[in-house]
Amino acid sequence: MKKLNNLLLIAMLMLMSATTWAQGTLMGTVTDDNGEALVGVSIGAVGTGKSTSTDVNGKYTLSLPKGAYQINFAYTGYVPVSKAVTISDGSMTLDITMESSDNTLEEVVISTGSRNTQRTITDSPLPIDIFSSADLRATGQPSFDRALTYRVPSFNSVQTPVNDATSLLDPYEIRNMGPSRTLVLINGKRKNASSLVYIQTSPGRGEGGADLSAIPADAIKRVEILRDGASAQYGSDAIAGVMNVILKDRYEYGSVTLNTGITSKGDGEMIGLSINNGANFGEKGYINYTAALSYSALANRPGDVDRTGEFNDFLFTSPDNYKNYLDANGNLGGQSLDGLTEDQINAAFSNFMSTQEYTDRLNQINTDNAAGQTQVDEYLRRYPDARNVNGDPEKASGRFLINAGIPVGENAEIYGNAAYVYKKVNSFANFRTPYWRGPENNPYAVLAAAEGKAYDGYGPTFEGDLTDYNATVGLRGEKNGWNSDLSFTTGSNQQLYTVNNSRNRDLGLNSPLTFKPGGYAFSHNVMNIDISKMLVDNLNFSLGSEFRQETYEIIQGDTASYVGGGADSFPGTRSNNASKNSRNNIGGYVGLAYDITEDFLIDATVRTERYSDFGNTFVYKVSSRYKLLDDKLTLRASYSTGFRAPQLHQIYLQIAQQSFVPGQGIQNKGIFNNASPQAKLLGIPKLKPEESTNFTAGIGLKPNSNLNITLDYYNIAVDDRIILGSEITATGNANNALDQVLTANGIVAASFFTNGINTRTSGIDMVVSYRNVNAGSGKLGFNLAANYVLFNKLSGAKSVSDYEENDGKATNYQDYSSLPNGDVINPKLIADAGKSVFDFTQEALLLSSRPQYKAILGIDYAVGKVNVALNNTLFGPTTFRQAGLDQNLKTVFKPAVVTDLSLNYQISKTLSFGINANNLFNILPKWELKARNSAGEAILADPAQVKTQSNLITFNQRYAIVTYDGSQFSQLGTTLAANLTVRF
Repeated sequence: MKKLNNLLLIAMLMLMSATTWAQGTLMGTVTDDNGEALVGVSIGAVGTGKSTSTDVNGKYTLSLPKGAYQINFAYTGYVPVSKAVTISDGSMTLDITMESSDNTLEEVVISTGSRNTQRTITDSPLPIDIFSSADLRATGQPSFDRALTYRVPSFNSVQTPVNDATSLLDPYEIRNMGPSRTLVLINGKRKNASSLVYIQTSPGRGEGGADLSAIPADAIKRVEILRDGASAQYGSDAIAGVMNVILKDRYEYGSVTLNTGITSKGDGEMIGLSINNGANFGEKGYINYTAALSYSALANRPGDVDRTGEFNDFLFTSPDNYKNYLDANGNLGGQSLDGLTEDQINAAFSNFMSTQEYTDRLNQINTDNAAGQTQVDEYLRRYPDARNVNGDPEKASGRFLINAGIPVGENAEIYGNAAYVYKKVNSFANFRTPYWRGPENNPYAVLAAAEGKAYDGYGPTFEGDLTDYNATVGLRGEKNGWNSDLSFTTGSNQQLYTVNNSRNRDLGLNSPLTFKPGGYAFSHNVMNIDISKMLVDNLNFSLGSEFRQETYEIIQGDTASYVGGGADSFPGTRSNNASKNSRNNIGGYVGLAYDITEDFLIDATVRTERYSDFGNTFVYKVSSRYKLLDDKLTLRASYSTGFRAPQLHQIYLQIAQQSFVPGQGIQNKGIFNNASPQAKLLGIPKLKPEESTNFTAGIGLKPNSNLNITLDYYNIAVDDRIILGSEITATGNANNALDQVLTANGIVAASFFTNGINTRTSGIDMVVSYRNVNAGSGKLGFNLAANYVLFNKLSGAKSVSDYEENDGKATNYQDYSSLPNGDVINPKLIADAGKSVFDFTQEALLLSSRPQYKAILGIDYAVGKVNVALNNTLFGPTTFRQAGLDQNLKTVFKPAVVTDLSLNYQISKTLSFGINANNLFNILPKWELKARNSAGEAILADPAQVKTQSNLITFNQRYAIVTYDGSQFSQLGTTLAANLTVRF
């Protein structure tokens, strides 16, 4: 027995030795073309499931059994390397040099724009931009959406001057089409929309989009932006284009990044910390996660308030207006004015002016005016900006995102990603000066007195708490040539609001000082199945289906926030406005891609969808590409129809206020939802989908591997475009049918969402890229990208803004009720009264508030461990016609060039440092009033009238830089930023 045990022990030792002898070790160092070690290069032996990555010194080891292998080396921004090796006994050294490739993104297999075979950007029949995470970081901008503004000419986003809920996310758009007409995808799956609808007079009014700022930039591998309609492939919202955010997947290296920044004014301090890490499992499995924390302090840019404007707005009593001499019963010198004509009233006032009562009252008016002017002057001497706060509000956020893939067998994968974002924003309403909100029945006056201080006004805050999450899980694979992808996606966005340091004036001294006005929530659940197969060598077939369920909720505020007039600055949501509504839709598509020859491609897709609330829709798309001159010249074009379903927000949003007026009963005013009784009374029809047609044609030139030129023309027609209509009020004629309906139902003023206009948008996109230009011991790269809007107008022969006096056209906004060619779609009752759901303020916001042209010229220089980038962004003119501005004038923001400079230094293999000077020359938006006709020229010739008009659109110069409606770029001026990154 003892001998048998010894024999077994000897056999085991021999087996272990044989196994050890059969193992070999592959080792080496991976460097770049400058001899610097590359950290985190992925190294794998094909077909074995064995992989590793380089350490901080660029070294690696990989244990493999004896045999022949194909070893792959991959690293973002470098040309992949594949080497055949034979492992024998002992160890083998294989050192690798990887070449940097600025052309890498051109050869990336894009996943946006077609449901058929995926192609590289040079093979695609559609205009697609691709940006890496390094491209976004190089802008030095604090968030994803702001980085895109300085990378993509047709993408625009800027902070609004009047914040409120808009401070939680800035409105953005591609090709001047509004935030709701760009579909946002995460790894090819639909991201949930925000719960916010922009209702201020700012770009994007009446719409909402996804929260782009919620996506941490360090989690992004690349961004694909399709500049073309894609409703046939993706369904609703993809009218202007599609933005597909591709997340980091295979783990290459971990990193920690510290960001900090400040404006040249010494405010807006920013600090952020981000970590990206992960792990790989075998040859294909991975997990990659990012956590990011950030804080930005307030950056304040108020103007010095005009004293005359303040006095006239708040305290001036006109001595020439008879109404200021009426007694408590409405009589003038004891005479009733009921039933008198205007001429008779003027005659009665003329007689009254000879009385002692008139003289006494006139003296009192003059005394009060003098005291009022003194009060304003004294306050503004102490506080030239009237203590107003506007600019970039205080923000804090935490973001977490994870992306993972687990192989299942040889040809399948379970994948998933999830993200959670919390954002806190603290902004301010206009400061309530003591001559605006007096001390009478005011708790702030009582508090000031208790502290032995004089009452000096109060500044309401607006605080927003945003939570946003999205998650996807799916299974994709290939069997017998059939590719399939089954997935489930969920997402939600909720915003809850707080108003501090305010009061409800109707509650007097019993008013609380803090309010919870309520908020909004939106969620969706999406199920997708996508299938494709190459039927023959040159014909690919695809089909798929999507089911989506959406829910929109308006959250009620606390009672004190809405009772009476509600919280001063931001009244809460009343119980009759709160609601929760849902819908679902199911759609399907079929596509064919036919490579007629190696150079000639035709791609076609058709789609049908059914929505539970409005029925069916059918759209299609055809695109083609033809390559010439050995692929150096590419011609491409597409034509498609599209649609955008009305958002649940647009159907059910209601911000209506009811109040009791003695002798007149309950009065209604505000935004009434599309399904409300008030909408039906005024003949507002049920919302239906927008319908669109897109035509794009372009040319691509690639004379050599370093020079690329693309030029694309686009034309987008949108019919039944949904707008948040202008406020409808009575005409003043008791016999008018509109007035009778309004009076009978206690409606003082009402706005509605409606399919109100038809628009046409056309423009040109150009991109020129020239790279790898030898310059001394380094390399230069040049990139010029531009967008020019040929027109963006209502669909008729002219846009109303072109109806100048010399054309013989009237210039009053009421003419929107009778425009030719169906430009504006007004309900009959409203049109017959000479009113319209659309006015000149809205026209400017929707059609001319974004730059007419925009160009970005970038120059990069890399030498050794240093990389320098200089970017110049030309913002073209924008035009506004603010509410209150004389209809014969318009506000034009002048073209301006914003210069950004960045420098990055690779201190060591694991440590890099970067600095950015954004808006290096402190360029601020500049605007001027321009005449629309001879009447406008007369106004501009009078300095007093110019000052009055300027005060009207800037709230007496509080918003002197950007006016009340916004500008084409930020008002913050120069911003300095720095970052330190540690790789591990």
